[in-house]
Amino acid sequence: MKRRPASLAVRLTVSIGAVITVVLLTFGWIVERSINNHFIQQDVDELNAVVQALKHTLATLPPDIAPAELHQPLANAVSGHHNAQYRISSDAGALIYATPGSNLDRFAQIAQPVEKITIDTVGIWQDHGETFRGAVLRTGTDSFPAPRTLTIAVATGINFHLHYLDSFRDYLRIITVAACLIAILATWLAVHQGHAPIRRISREIGKIRPDQLYMRLEPHAVPTELVGLAMSFNGMLERLEGVFRRLSDFSGDIAHELRTPITNLKTQTEVALSQSRSVEQYREILYSNLEEYERMAKMLGDMLFLAQADNNLLKPELVKIDLQAEMRILFDYFGAWAEEREVGLKLVGPRGCIIGDRLMIRRALSNLLSNAIRYTPAGGTVIAIFEVESTNIRLCVQNPGPVIPPEHITHIFERFYRPDASRQRTGEGAGLGLAIVKSIVEAHGGKISARSTAEATTFEILSPATKC
Repeated sequence: MKRRPASLAVRLTVSIGAVITVVLLTFGWIVERSINNHFIQQDVDELNAVVQALKHTLATLPPDIAPAELHQPLANAVSGHHNAQYRISSDAGALIYATPGSNLDRFAQIAQPVEKITIDTVGIWQDHGETFRGAVLRTGTDSFPAPRTLTIAVATGINFHLHYLDSFRDYLRIITVAACLIAILATWLAVHQGHAPIRRISREIGKIRPDQLYMRLEPHAVPTELVGLAMSFNGMLERLEGVFRRLSDFSGDIAHELRTPITNLKTQTEVALSQSRSVEQYREILYSNLEEYERMAKMLGDMLFLAQADNNLLKPELVKIDLQAEMRILFDYFGAWAEEREVGLKLVGPRGCIIGDRLMIRRALSNLLSNAIRYTPAGGTVIAIFEVESTNIRLCVQNPGPVIPPEHITHIFERFYRPDASRQRTGEGAGLGLAIVKSIVEAHGGKISARSTAEATTFEILSPATKC
């Protein structure tokens, strides 16, 4: 089973909490390091002061001073530095003086002499449970019977500093943990409060039922970050409302269109069964029933075609098609019907070719032409006009006849659409022809539009062209 993703609140809380924890730990580490460096610098300053005092004392000793007399001046050389210890030895390693109670012998032996005491040159060692920081220097003097080089080992105890740092770390850990917990809690509360508009939108969406698709979210009543979401949802609702409305209308139209032929079949069958009839009469009834069956079969075939078009199931067999030649074939096919209705057929313009499915294109042109002939009054002429552009071909089918009002012209490509409120069809067909034309044209990458004036009603197809 696929694991459910963590909630946005958890993700944001964990992410922000992790960032805050890292920031606090980094800040604590910087503060601790700064305090430690401060203590080291204090120790370095104290050690340098001790060394300077010792050097000054050594420089002021009389040249002929006896070694036995060095103890007192060297013992008094450092004042005010009670935590400091030092050891002075000759270049040969002989002890000249050492602070009472100190044990710097081993440190003086293992430490590398340095020229200057700095943060980087001091060392740390422990002795009898106490920690020291110190350094070893070499210095020359003329205060002895002969000039010589002396080794000075100087150190200061840092237990107090270390205890303070340990205590500071403990407090820092407690403060960091408490601050992180408080920050995470505050973050969660902020995130929870920040998601309140999302929860409100969810409640509003949850209230929308299938019969309330007219409801919309208010984009100006949500935060800026959610305006796009609200507008997208409103757009989805609008599309769903249109689909539900068309589905409802489609169901009603289907029932209306099928009711007439079924009623005719039922009535004719009842009449045929009401009394005995001759074979010729039964034959006429069967022929009449056959016409109704053909009408229903054509309607169902058209609806199946449109359903395939809606679901992108149409698979055109692409070939090069000469639209003018196809229109001439249809002129010949509808010529007898047009002559019977006293309607003329005229073709204007140069040849134009497209890439498409020949049967589908012929069906679309047939629907347009039959529709134009049906609504053209006697004595009128249906004109097919071809215009070939650089990359497109334009076909206009014009016919004189009743003007289609502007409020209806944009809906005539919808299935079963009727401008009249009575929903009664006086002509032939089921009202699916123009919807099929639109589906075929769009399946071939083209566009279709219509306009109607007092002079003529024009259906215009614009489709990508190819060389003939």
